[in-house]
Amino acid sequence: MNANQRRLSEGILYTDQYQLTMAQVYFRNSLHETRAAFDYFFRSYPDYGAHKAGYCINAGLESLVDWMRSVRFLDEELELLASQRDSIGNPLFEQDFLSWLGNTNGFETINLRAVPEGRVVHPGTPLAIVEGPLPIAQLLETSLLNHITYPTLIATKASRIRESGQRGPLLEFGLRRAQGLAANEGSRAALIGGADFTSNVGLSHSLGLPPKGTHAHSMVQVFLALGSSELDAFRAFAEIYPNDCILLVDTLNTLDSGVPNAIRIFEELKSKGHTPVGIRLDSGDLAYLSIHSAIQLDAAGFPKTKIVLSNQLDELVIWQILTQIQDEAPRYGADPDAIINRLVYGVGTSLITSSGDSALDGVYKLTAIKSGSEWKPTLKLSETSSKTTLPGDKRLWRLYDDRGKASADLVALSHETPDTQAAIKLHHPTDEQKYRTLNADSYSRVESLHEPIQHDGQIICEFPDITELRRRREADLDALDPGIKRLLIPHQYHVSVSEPLWELKRSLIESARSK
Repeated sequence: MNANQRRLSEGILYTDQYQLTMAQVYFRNSLHETRAAFDYFFRSYPDYGAHKAGYCINAGLESLVDWMRSVRFLDEELELLASQRDSIGNPLFEQDFLSWLGNTNGFETINLRAVPEGRVVHPGTPLAIVEGPLPIAQLLETSLLNHITYPTLIATKASRIRESGQRGPLLEFGLRRAQGLAANEGSRAALIGGADFTSNVGLSHSLGLPPKGTHAHSMVQVFLALGSSELDAFRAFAEIYPNDCILLVDTLNTLDSGVPNAIRIFEELKSKGHTPVGIRLDSGDLAYLSIHSAIQLDAAGFPKTKIVLSNQLDELVIWQILTQIQDEAPRYGADPDAIINRLVYGVGTSLITSSGDSALDGVYKLTAIKSGSEWKPTLKLSETSSKTTLPGDKRLWRLYDDRGKASADLVALSHETPDTQAAIKLHHPTDEQKYRTLNADSYSRVESLHEPIQHDGQIICEFPDITELRRRREADLDALDPGIKRLLIPHQYHVSVSEPLWELKRSLIESARSK
């Protein structure tokens, strides 16, 4: 793919065909200036088979907005659309429609409100609300879903991995196993979700972070093949990187060769005034090897060197490793907490691919359309009640209890503002028999989760750096009850709708059925 082909494939034609065909239908029926509103949300948490998420971490918004601001229908795009033919050879897109597209200035007419990146989010809640001319808002669907659902999936996976490792240091190095250039979005999302660093060099520098890495088995194999030793390979690495020396110790025999040779190199570095960083374990029983590597390192006077673990790690594997260390280390006279505190987790494939659940079921649904000066709410009916959408222009609120813990996310109509001095009736989003009432003393504060992102062609928010996004994530995670963060069978977080929204939904359902 040459540079021009890449520009075309990643520009405003980065969409599905049916978005364009619908846009022409709207244009042909004089609906191209009609304003419409769409909600983006996802239907369920990632389910990894043996375990399941109880929350998600929102990510991808900045990349979406960057894309929206950079794309237009230029002459080449319009000429390509003009060349398309229907099944009998007629132009698929008429020239007046294409001329209109060329004058739209891309997505500048879109107004966007959204939950910021780094926030904990839940299914069925409007995470982004798009309002604009109907064809343009429709055209945004595919790219919006593409830019947000995958990063949210990866940020969620990274958060779960970090939490399972008791928030110990986490390195992301899945670039080689990722799906093409999606690796960049995945690495950024991993950094939002919990990774401290990534091995992705270009992405790291673009974000102002140092890339991290060690060395491969092949470096040791090269020295062995040329008649040298594992010790020689370690020494060569240490001579060039004396202040960043992490040695991969399992090429030959971890405990009988790798760790003893690493200790010899560390002693040489120490004698020269350098502080060794640690070792990496990439195969075998990682819990057992961590215990005995730590024992050897401690005996040699290196109690602070790190032990980097890699090899098909995910949140469940890390949890099992820590459980085994807690159980097994005392048998050898070792302190399990001291060992766990020196561990660093290097996670590749399972993180960058969200192993176990590779797609978030994000959807983009019409919720209101403007007729004259009046907004008319609309919904999608479904035989499955969970797929019947919430109508109208909405806001998303988070309710906190007297402990400061998040107790529910409330979807309400845009004119509603929950009153902390009054009781609130919370309806289940799909089951009319389920509701509860929160008395004024049941919650301490409410927080609006939506922020304005773009309005009247202007970006009206600031996109914070990775450090701030991590702070948001940790604050939201600390506000969750532990049961919601469980790796296995997490407790269900409450997502509710307000009584006015519930009544609007019910009236529209009854009206639709009567017709």
